[in-house]
Amino acid sequence: MNAQDMIERWQRIQEQISQAASRCGRSPDEVSLVAVSKTHPPEAVSALAAAGHRDFGENYVQEAMDKQQAVPNPEIRWHFIGRLQTNKAKFLAGRYHLIHSLDREKMARALHRKCLERQVVQPVLVQVDVGREEQKGGLPEEEALGFCRLLTELEGLDLQGLMCMPPFFDSGDRARPFFARLRELRDVLSRQLGRSLPHLSMGMSGDFPAAIAEGATLVRIGTSIFGPRED
Repeated sequence: MNAQDMIERWQRIQEQISQAASRCGRSPDEVSLVAVSKTHPPEAVSALAAAGHRDFGENYVQEAMDKQQAVPNPEIRWHFIGRLQTNKAKFLAGRYHLIHSLDREKMARALHRKCLERQVVQPVLVQVDVGREEQKGGLPEEEALGFCRLLTELEGLDLQGLMCMPPFFDSGDRARPFFARLRELRDVLSRQLGRSLPHLSMGMSGDFPAAIAEGATLVRIGTSIFGPRED
């Protein structure tokens, strides 16, 4: 895909996000598009950033570091959305606008320690396994309160909300109950913790309108913008 095709696809997605938000009485400004650039070259990120996009999502630590070096645009907000490994905490702390996929105490403490060493605070989301699919990662719903309480005690981390990856369906309507479950859990946790949890990271290329209808503030879209992955 050439750069112009990619930009046109990005513009269509932005329009669809605005329409989905308007349909459910939300402001389009409440929803941010995270363009998932994993496996795509730095040139694609540069071209989309030049067109005005700011939020990019990466899944793999080394690939993300390489892109951050190759595209040193200070206006880019990098998001880490992949599975987290404790031994990679030193490569994550303070390097991301938001880490979406925190789901283990050991990882949380390792990330916290690195943040303290660097005197930074790392914003994070807790990934919740709403579909009970262990292969996707995420914390069981019944453990979410205890884990979130722990995070609020770790001053190197700033808990901002929740993320989920529901089961894959060919229809956004079938995914919608899982999005609703995450929103309801977020609301319960917010009350129990006595603090705002503003972000819900949910919705991808095939189901983001349903996610927006259920309160998504961050939608993660890759293929519909960049085309098939370059694995």
